Amino acid sequence: MSRMRHTRGARVATAALALAAVAACSPSPTPETSPVTSTPLPSTSAAPTEPSKPAQPSRPKPTQPTAAEQARLDADLRDAAWENDVTRAKALVARGADVNAKDETQQSAYLVATSEGRLALLRLALANGAKVDDKDSWNGTGLIRAAERGHGLVVGELLQAGIDRDHVNRIGYQAIHEAVWLGRDTTSYVDTLRVLVAGGVELTRPSGSEGLTPLQMARERGFDRLAGVLVKATAAKTVADPDAALLAAAERGDADAVASALRAGADLEARDAKRRTALLLAVTGDHVDAARVLVAMGADPDALDDRHDTPWLVTGVTGSVAMLETLLPAGPDLTIRNRYGGVSVIPASERGHVDYVRRVVKTGIDVNHVNDLGWTALLEAVILGDGGPRHQEIVRILLAAGADRSVGDKEGVTALEHARSKGYTAIARLLEQP
Repeated sequence: MSRMRHTRGARVATAALALAAVAACSPSPTPETSPVTSTPLPSTSAAPTEPSKPAQPSRPKPTQPTAAEQARLDADLRDAAWENDVTRAKALVARGADVNAKDETQQSAYLVATSEGRLALLRLALANGAKVDDKDSWNGTGLIRAAERGHGLVVGELLQAGIDRDHVNRIGYQAIHEAVWLGRDTTSYVDTLRVLVAGGVELTRPSGSEGLTPLQMARERGFDRLAGVLVKATAAKTVADPDAALLAAAERGDADAVASALRAGADLEARDAKRRTALLLAVTGDHVDAARVLVAMGADPDALDDRHDTPWLVTGVTGSVAMLETLLPAGPDLTIRNRYGGVSVIPASERGHVDYVRRVVKTGIDVNHVNDLGWTALLEAVILGDGGPRHQEIVRILLAAGADRSVGDKEGVTALEHARSKGYTAIARLLEQP
């Protein structure tokens, strides 16, 4: 497939050598090199002399690839970036592929990751020496490319990496101009604008071509949602206590106020009196818009409060699939336990959150985790469930995901035995199936 040059809305299109170890025949030993065969003299030191270890064969040093081999590695890495093949990209980087190497159209694996919204690839590139302020053929940064496409998470990652947030490309656009003038009035662009606001970008500079500010651009395009974000951002008053403003905005679900508080310098991990962060407050209230801004800016999904809850654990209580999806890019620790020793699938199963359980079992979470009460998700679905359609479906999902029906509670009573004792005949039939 040809790779087109990145334009406004269109993307611009080892072998390793091994050394063989050769053993040479040794000449007759000389006095300097002959091994000692007679009984050694006693040591005069206090500590006994340790016997010498046999010499280890030296490992051949890896050779540097030739220019042709390096070019092939770099081209393969760019292909992997276009194809979003993270596994292959990791292997190529490990072999020496350069994330900054460009083709004739000024595309590199790093720049491809920014324009195509490849978050995992971007993180791989940043961890392996990506030149964060590198430019494409339009003298644009990765931030401009990501903003144009409405990749809010990538925009946030780049801002955290310290990219030049106000760079102007050769047609006079900053990232925020491209997000508005070349974007759409959709949720992904609303999120992108809020992340740019939170990251502190300039909001009122006119574009070089049209001479319009981002707000004027939004109004010219008839983008009411984008205009609304920019009106609030430019009209925001000075925030006296940014941390308190952030926590209050997250708790009430005001995503624009969250962005403004971060812009004013709020600590992303500020805590309230109960040790709750802004992200935990947003998750508790199921305020997905606010949570998306916080996640994009790097909020911790594993921050524990005084009840031993985290943003991720709370999703199992609320059962919000939308919030689960919002937190996954933040890389939550699925093994962190709540105050009962459980992981998120357990309270979700107990509460009958069918859609959540159906999604969370695909994350790799341990469906057979046992909490401090001695219960798995399957046991909780039976013991604390009502035996109705929702809990029946959860039992089906858990069994299909590998839940072990033979695990008993602390008294050794299995889920099947509990179902029978409760008269949950439909669930009992499910558990009786081989």
